[in-house]
Formats: sequence, C-alpha cells, structure tokens
Amino acid sequence: MLVKEYRICMPLTVEEYRVGQLYMISKHSHEQSDRGEGVEVVSNQPHLDPTHGTGQYTEKRLHLSSKLPSWAKVVVPRIFYITEKAWNYYPYTITEYTCSFLPKFSIYIKTKYEDNNGSNDHIFSDEQNNADKEVCSLDIAYDEIPERYFKESEDLRGFMSTRTARGPLLEGWRDDTTPVMCSYKLVTVKFEVWGLQTRVEQFVHKAIRDVLLTGHRQAFAWVDEWYGMTMEEVREYERNTQEATNKKLGILPPVILICEPAVQPVTRSAPPSAPSTPITSEPPDFLGPPKERQRKTSAPETLTLPQSHCRPSSLP
Repeated sequence: MLVKEYRICMPLTVEEYRVGQLYMISKHSHEQSDRGEGVEVVSNQPHLDPTHGTGQYTEKRLHLSSKLPSWAKVVVPRIFYITEKAWNYYPYTITEYTCSFLPKFSIYIKTKYEDNNGSNDHIFSDEQNNADKEVCSLDIAYDEIPERYFKESEDLRGFMSTRTARGPLLEGWRDDTTPVMCSYKLVTVKFEVWGLQTRVEQFVHKAIRDVLLTGHRQAFAWVDEWYGMTMEEVREYERNTQEATNKKLGILPPVILICEPAVQPVTRSAPPSAPSTPITSEPPDFLGPPKERQRKTSAPETLTLPQSHCRPSSLP
C-alpha cells in the first residue's frame, strides 16, 4: 500500500471550483474518449448519506486498454476497464477505483476543499493512514506535465481570463494570489501482488499526478467557458456531454438524474474506509490450468478380421 497526499491550489474560490470541476470533468472525459476507449457513464444520480447528507453518486467505467504500459498489457485482457464510484458531498468527496480482473488492486481517494493556499497540515489528521503519507504539492502553472498533454492555450504562465481578469500565474503565485483555494487529496493505492506491488503502485501514483495536474490546469484554462454558470446549468451540461460521450463510445446512454432526491432516496452509504479486495480472488478461466479433454481415438482398440466365406479345399 502506498499513500500520498496531493495539494493542488487554484486561483478560484471553493464555490467557484465546484462548478468548474464538474464542467472540466465532463469536457475532459468527452475529449479523451473514442469509440471503444474512454469514459462510460453508468449512473449519475442524487444520493442521501446518513452521515454526510445530500450529495451526488456517480459510477463510471474507464476503458483504458490502449493506455496501459507494455508490461501490463501482457497480463491484462484486451477488453479492460476500471470501475469508478464517487460520492460527492461537496466540499468533501470520496472516490474509489476497482478492477474485477485484478482483485488485489484498488485506489481510494478522500478529497477536501478549503479556501487557502495548501497550508493546512492537519486536514486529514483523523485518518488512519495519515502518519505514513507523503505530501506532494502540485503547481498547476510550473510543474511539468507529459508532452502529450501540453497545449499552448492551457499554459497558465501566459493565460489570462477575460471574464475574471485572473492570470497569468507568475512564480510564487500561490502566496500572493487572491482568491486562492486548495484541493487536498489523500490517495491510497493498493496492489497486493508479490513481485509487482511496488512497481504498480508507483506507476499508478505517477499517472494520478499527471491526471491531477492536467485536469486542474484545464479547469482554470477553461474558466471563461464555465464562469457564471449555475449548478442547474452545469448539471444540464454534464448530462448532455455524458450522453454524447457514451454515443461516441458506441454505448447506450445511462439513466441520469439531475433532480432532487425523492421522498425515498437512495440511502446507500459511502465506504467508511479503503475498499477491501473484491468478493472473489479466483483467476479468469484463461489463466487457470488447462482443463482435461476427452481423448479421441483415431482407430479402434481391437481389430476384428472379417470371416472368410471360402470353403476349405479337400486334399487328396
């Protein structure tokens, strides 16, 4: 198990980021999806939790076969996806990722949002894994991202919003920018397979870092597109984009609810701690030992000669 706490600051308020995050996730998912590859939305509906109150529950399938490293493709089937389940009680969210093909694999993320520049060192002090974590502060303007994700229009060192007059972000912007907020993410990655655990957990955290940097850069770079939208408007945008994304993937659209919970709301509780391994640990059929097949015989075990119809000759 490898635990890290990521801190990502934004030149926004927590309330502004609530809309910007939903917009960014929907647009980014649509852009990154292609037929057979991308983000499939399974469920998106209001959710009532006895502890955290009213929120939004979403379930997605991340089809990622082509994005795996070469060493992982050796053991992963061609049709491969990760299940994402998220409980959003903003400004507090819980997200978990599991894969039925890899029963020992899971990612568990707790997120809290605050109006500060990442200075709260005790925000997860009540968590069991808090003592073993590594803190990683990410700079959306100056930290490097993979070249394939870089776009000139999303370079925040030169970007200035026309609607908010915020930006460009200069060196040390987190210390002297107003407003500023921070997304605190406590990320637990588990891959309990001997010989591969360290390599896989480090690879997953590297991928998470890249996704967090890219997504938060885009949330601010697209601020002129979503700034001023209400929650109802961004939920409607989310619904339309998700339907378009599923069609792009060649999947029927899911049932998506954006209304308030009914009198009898869903009361499914979010997991209180990191998810356990899935129910079964049996390997897929094609990884198990070969099954015995009934042996076919190419010839009868005994040979019967036909009886002769000739009469024996009489010797003199």
